[in-house]
Amino acid sequence: MLNALEVFTTVVVGLMVGVEFSVAFVINPIFNALPEDSGQLGRAHGGRMLGAVMPFWYIGSLVLAAVWAVAGWGQEGAGLVVTAGALLIVSVIMSILLLVPINNRGKTWTPENRPADWKDQMKRWDRYHYVRVAVIIAAFTLLVAART
Repeated sequence: MLNALEVFTTVVVGLMVGVEFSVAFVINPIFNALPEDSGQLGRAHGGRMLGAVMPFWYIGSLVLAAVWAVAGWGQEGAGLVVTAGALLIVSVIMSILLLVPINNRGKTWTPENRPADWKDQMKRWDRYHYVRVAVIIAAFTLLVAART
């Protein structure tokens, strides 16, 4: 049963990393290259869509890592799982304090109501997101290492 939990947790976190990596290095660069208001509208739609799903994914990943850490306590790799869980906590805290407030504003913007500094706010979100992606990649790497 522990083996199934380890595999499931690793897959769930790995998929989350893939989505967030693609947002940072594929989707947002595409949006930034679109003409006129298309990029801002795309980011707003993405913020609404992913903003509805990602909280459950982040918290779910954290819960799965915690269950794995408890169930596998005393086994080889448990320290790696605990460290990965700590990194997932950091990613959740970063999300709540830094990224979600910007996302909540941005997902309501249209070309008619967006603030003058909307591009600066999106650049700030991107910078925070790059750090968060690095944190969850590190957590994922530790989970993979704990499985070997």
